Amino acid sequence: MTPFHQILGNNLVANITNFTVWFAITFWVYLETHSVFATGMIAGVYLVFTAGFGFWFGSIVDHNTKKVAMLGSSAVSLVFYGLSLAMVLLEPEGAFTDPYGPYLWAFVLLVMLGVIAGNIRSIALPTLVTILIPEDRRDKANGLVGMVTGIGFLTTSVISGFLVAWGGMLATLVLALACTLLVFVHLSFVRIDEGRAPVSPDAPAEPKRVDIAGTIRVIAAVPGLFALIFFATFNNFLGGIFMALLDAYGLSLVSVQVWGLLFGVLSTAFIVSGIIISKTGLGKNPLRTLLLVNLITWSVCCVFTIQSSIWLLAAGCFIWMLLGPYAEAAEHTTLQKVVPLERQGRVFGFAQSVEQAASPLTAFLIGPLTQFIFIPFMTDGAGADAIGGWFGTGPERGIALVFTLAGFIGVLVTIIAFNSRYYRELSAAYANGPDDDEPGGMPEPSPA
Repeated sequence: MTPFHQILGNNLVANITNFTVWFAITFWVYLETHSVFATGMIAGVYLVFTAGFGFWFGSIVDHNTKKVAMLGSSAVSLVFYGLSLAMVLLEPEGAFTDPYGPYLWAFVLLVMLGVIAGNIRSIALPTLVTILIPEDRRDKANGLVGMVTGIGFLTTSVISGFLVAWGGMLATLVLALACTLLVFVHLSFVRIDEGRAPVSPDAPAEPKRVDIAGTIRVIAAVPGLFALIFFATFNNFLGGIFMALLDAYGLSLVSVQVWGLLFGVLSTAFIVSGIIISKTGLGKNPLRTLLLVNLITWSVCCVFTIQSSIWLLAAGCFIWMLLGPYAEAAEHTTLQKVVPLERQGRVFGFAQSVEQAASPLTAFLIGPLTQFIFIPFMTDGAGADAIGGWFGTGPERGIALVFTLAGFIGVLVTIIAFNSRYYRELSAAYANGPDDDEPGGMPEPSPA
């Protein structure tokens, strides 16, 4: 087994562990407090931490070997999970049942810091793809990375549900500590040749700091790269609609048991997608693939809620999940070629911070807009009178209308991006970027 495949498997276990803890604490806090406010705050803490720490984590990845950064990620998670376990064992009676209590929120912060530390791995992994995989095979490797994400997504909610039901956060944290220690020990024995591309002796030394200004200069130096990041940010902005409304819409059509099972089955699309990309790649121009995928997914968003049908919804969600890894792999493949390796961690961290900040903003905004504008509009308002005869009426159709409008906006923006000079400039930068056998490219990976 090659070092890359060992790292991929190691990251899979780490991702499942960290996200299981995140899901578990959300479920457990709700069961303890019966407070929607508390669970919403946990989601907010995760997203704010992800956006806020991205710059710093990227700097850590750039200024250390990738193996050391990933080992450090696991070590920090171990410390925070250990402190969290101590709080569970020393809990004053009833401290976890108060949704506003300081003991509960100190516990939540410790647990979430352990989870967030795992994000260092999500930044380090694509930079390792640059180092270990020849340029002409990186798109396929990025497909495998997407498949690992899909497997984790598929298994996490099931595992965390059983853990919380069986042993609460005590069982969850004991398992998290064991699995985190396991991936730390395993990664310690994986040999990774992180030989760097030759650096010009005239090149200025890299500052050992976050250096946001320098990272922005690197991004600005590649024509169209800022446009790619902001395009992904805009997609996440619209994607926040799914975060806020998809469960509500699905549960308006079927029971919670059926919806949970259906969503688990649909998540297999991530795995299928990863396998296909690992076999076929992304084509000569990953950026074109990215925009084509977005054109298809937003077109699907226009119609998958156009009638009240669980089968139509399921088909749309499957296509959305099937094509999602293509977009992520295309963005990673583009960045890996046009951004110097010594800056990739900070650029990936910058992209993570900017892109992840968009979804929660939409999620917080779209809930009230849907509740107070779109639902009345399609229940007994002008929308119900105008299109209710064929679109349907009621609260569920108000939610559906939001999806349809988001789809039309997404299609329009993607068409504009396709015809922009930024698309042409970044496509040219990718096509003219250095290959592995040219100066500045990466050497062939060593055998395991």
